Amino acid sequence: MSAMREVVLGTGPGALEPGELDTMDLLSQEESWRMGDLARALRVDPSTATRAVQRLTRAGLAERRSCSEDGRVAYVALTAQGRARHRIAVEQRRAVLERMFEHFDETEAEQLADLLERFVTAFDEAVGHQLHPESPG
Repeated sequence: MSAMREVVLGTGPGALEPGELDTMDLLSQEESWRMGDLARALRVDPSTATRAVQRLTRAGLAERRSCSEDGRVAYVALTAQGRARHRIAVEQRRAVLERMFEHFDETEAEQLADLLERFVTAFDEAVGHQLHPESPG
């Protein structure tokens, strides 16, 4: 696993943390995100999202902006450098996954994708139940 981390996230001072890449994955989908929306999408506490954004900001990969209508609201966006760094990580991750899927025929790959999707759904439901046991399901 550490070898994969090095390939996808890099090594040394410029290496990303997994949470930073998760954050960049979301930031790359929109021009900018409200910090609260980003935390919800990441399924983390707002303070955790703030720390990830602070690390990205210090590295020059993201920038925070205040909302002109409400100064209490902060928006975050990837910088051009952040988009370039994210693109490299995505390409590396894609190359590793493509190499892994060479070991599966088409039917097996579809079955694996279905099983992984079911696994993630079951995980989300189990964690949701632990966080909110009074909820049905």
